[in-house]
Amino acid sequence: MAGSVRLARDRADPGLGSGPDLARNGRQQPGARRAQAALRHRMEIVLGLVALLVVLPFVAEALRQRPEPAHAPGQFADLPLGRTHYRWSGPETAPIAVCIHGLSTPSYVFAATESALSTLGYRVLTYDLYGRGFSANPPAAQGARFFNLQLDALLADQRVEGRVTLVGYSMGGAIAAAFAAASPDRVRALVLIAPAGLEPVYDDWIGRLWTLPVLGDWATRVLGGIALRRELVEHRTSATVLPDLEDRQARETRRRGYLPAILSSRRNMLRESRSTDHRTIARAGIPVLAIWGTDDPVIPLKTMGRLAELNPDAHHRQVAGAGHLVLQSHPAQVSDALRRFLKPR
Repeated sequence: MAGSVRLARDRADPGLGSGPDLARNGRQQPGARRAQAALRHRMEIVLGLVALLVVLPFVAEALRQRPEPAHAPGQFADLPLGRTHYRWSGPETAPIAVCIHGLSTPSYVFAATESALSTLGYRVLTYDLYGRGFSANPPAAQGARFFNLQLDALLADQRVEGRVTLVGYSMGGAIAAAFAAASPDRVRALVLIAPAGLEPVYDDWIGRLWTLPVLGDWATRVLGGIALRRELVEHRTSATVLPDLEDRQARETRRRGYLPAILSSRRNMLRESRSTDHRTIARAGIPVLAIWGTDDPVIPLKTMGRLAELNPDAHHRQVAGAGHLVLQSHPAQVSDALRRFLKPR
């Protein structure tokens, strides 16, 4: 009877052996333990790298320097969207010209232009767009409305009344056109120097890659400064006005808030067409002068034809051999074009 019970138990549990056999089967073999440990180690490395990639943009931005207001050459206006750095020059009672800089170089790019306008008898207002120079960097989409609000608030803060002459360079040309179209009764004349907003810029696959959601934010904060500094070297020009221009521009890339501002402008302001604005300007009869560099790789000379189509009454001046930094490389030619266009006014 006992033998029958033991036989039945053995048949029911054929995998069970004696005590030592059971202990040996329940333990992991050393090779399996090492494999699991190696897998855990690899997973820890992968998770660590992912965490590093996630926090790297924030760390990179936090390590960049804030602009020192004490080093600013001008004054500050506390505007609704944020503090704006500005500077006045020229006769106090003269007609007013407002200079609007472009995507990446702050208001010091107008050093020679500011002097030329003052010589022509203008009271000149230059200012740093949000996110550049010494101005604040409010967290908002940097499109036409955003920049119009900044300029409108600055003019109100400075109690500027009557019509002004707008001088816009590169992206500043697009901002000037947007402001003139929105408030044509406030603009006496419009000077556009290598103006954006007429043809797509940074529209190749690399340019589109930089502006992609998430990826563009990561790349801009981590690699954007390196890319912009390399671009400065590739498009180096003989700046006759500010010999240290390239060093100044490179320092901007290390300024906190600068790279996110560049990205926001590329996603918004530089994606917007100003074609409708230029038609509005033409209908309003605002005098327009456009100055073009014949060798400009950013705003190519063919863009002149687009403006001529939108505004047949616009005046054009080509600067032979000039690239995009025409304000710095050919100041005499720019000054002469301004004199011929603005002096009678």
